[in-house]
Amino acid sequence: MTHSGKLLIVEDTPSLARTYEAHMRSEFEVVEIADTGAKALQSVAAEVPSCILLDLKLPDADGLDLLDRWVNEGLAAPVVVITANGAMSIAVDAMKRGAADFIVKPTTAERLKITIQNALENFQLKTVVATYEAEVDRTDFCGIVGRSLVMQGVFKSIEAAAPSKASVFITGETGTGKELAARAVHEMSPRRKAKFVALNCGAIPKDLIESEIFGHVKGAFTGATADRVGAAQLAEGGTLFLDELGEMPIELQPKLLRFIQLGEYSRVGETQVRTADIRIVAATNRDPLQAVREGKLREDLYYRLHVIPVALPALKERGADVLLLAEKFLARFANEEGKSFSGFARDAEEWLVSYSWPGNVRELENLLRQIVVLNEGGEVSRDQLPRPVVHISEARARQGSAETVLESVAGPEPDYGLEPLWVTEKRAIERAIALCRGNIVAAAKQLQINPSTIYRKKQTWERAGSEETKAG
Repeated sequence: MTHSGKLLIVEDTPSLARTYEAHMRSEFEVVEIADTGAKALQSVAAEVPSCILLDLKLPDADGLDLLDRWVNEGLAAPVVVITANGAMSIAVDAMKRGAADFIVKPTTAERLKITIQNALENFQLKTVVATYEAEVDRTDFCGIVGRSLVMQGVFKSIEAAAPSKASVFITGETGTGKELAARAVHEMSPRRKAKFVALNCGAIPKDLIESEIFGHVKGAFTGATADRVGAAQLAEGGTLFLDELGEMPIELQPKLLRFIQLGEYSRVGETQVRTADIRIVAATNRDPLQAVREGKLREDLYYRLHVIPVALPALKERGADVLLLAEKFLARFANEEGKSFSGFARDAEEWLVSYSWPGNVRELENLLRQIVVLNEGGEVSRDQLPRPVVHISEARARQGSAETVLESVAGPEPDYGLEPLWVTEKRAIERAIALCRGNIVAAAKQLQINPSTIYRKKQTWERAGSEETKAG
């Protein structure tokens, strides 16, 4: 299929230029040849091509100098360099300086077409993602802070689920904000004017949880000195959030299932059947299917509640959101304590994005509160981070002098033993992006790889995550 644009071939050998032109004539509407650096610059200045095929040895210029100039000017087109066999080091240098790909002479028509097509597709993908990230302005969604693409996906899931009557099932590690997500579902739903009632099934004694949900009458059990209204009645017309559902006693789960199916329940100690119109949002920090297999969660209850799934990512998977959240917490707690802080020093930012955050957002929030309480103000440096936490992080990931982003984010984790190479690579890339405040081009430069490589790998990780979700 012909590409609607122009291919500029910068090649000073007439026979090679004509060969490349013949190979690519069917792929582009226009194929133009420039046999000198000066002509190439004039052509680009007159009309930005869709792609440039650049020979690095020209009679009046060094191809790398042309590449540097176009990259610095923000050329909106990929550059594929072509070099003689044996000059691989030069080709690699060109990739580090911003070339989309390279071809070694001599080449075939098929190799030339595939390389240029891949360069175009990767550049278009980069442009789409960069535009999307630039246009994302929802850093606060119903109290949930996040600019990362993975959190934008969560926001879209909540928006889609909120208007319906279907049950929502939220999964995520402890501290990822499951209750905030549940409140967002409620606030964006037609039930927003009624109450949002939250119950933590793991924090209520087993002999009292039925009463907490459905209520009880006086004398129903020892200590029941008066009638009590349960969460089901309090949430009438609104939303009932059942956190840590897997901790609910198995013997109570049939009653909850009946309530969900029929909207009917009875207070503990009475025979009267009551009705309630509420929406259930459930959550767990464990694998719910594993709980089903272990007999801790009824399968029919799980499938009744698992209508619309919302998976919250761990903080370490959210890239630059770590710094965004840290700045928010710093400002909030500084205001509460009447202190003035001016942000984070570079060494503190590096630590924040390199730490694995096993306690997720809640751990980050507690850390920032501690920093504000224990310090007078100014810029937060790494020395001001609570020492026990720093020592834990240093046991998890190597911290060096961090002369480059890669050195500061790609260290091994000796406490956990060896891990697959792709996991180490993924962590290094995500932390580099975070340190560069979400700027993938800057992260790629620090990591000395092409931006298209990052976009391609991110696509692979996202596909893998989507397949895991479907399999689960």
